Amino acid sequence: MFPIANVPPFIQRELEKLNELITPLLKKSSKYGFWSLPLILISIFNLVTILFFIPNRQNMVLTIILYAVLGAFGMALSREAKHQRKKIQQISADYIIGRIEKSDIASPSLKRKYTEMVKESPVLAINYFVKFLEAENKENYY
Repeated sequence: MFPIANVPPFIQRELEKLNELITPLLKKSSKYGFWSLPLILISIFNLVTILFFIPNRQNMVLTIILYAVLGAFGMALSREAKHQRKKIQQISADYIIGRIEKSDIASPSLKRKYTEMVKESPVLAINYFVKFLEAENKENYY
């Protein structure tokens, strides 16, 4: 998931560990998101066509119900993909906070600073984690 080609090896190892945790959820979320949009679009297009451009709708009740169910299924997949993305974000933040707190090298103030940053803004957790690893690496050499 993360572009890890141009990062130092110590960061690359940590990101690979995180990637192993979230890859199954990421695949599931991608599948749900991939299928939800076409289902919703097909449903909306066909429902609009049937309801506004076909004069004799009495014979099409079953078709209307089918497209409505198809659209509902697409929306359910979309919601599930969103739920999976939130779960990925939470798992990532938990892993990062755990890794920061386990650090023997970083000072308590540095750990507290980055832990608070991750908790305040989990969307930017990966960026904070990389910065923490760089700071931890610098402290290791002093």
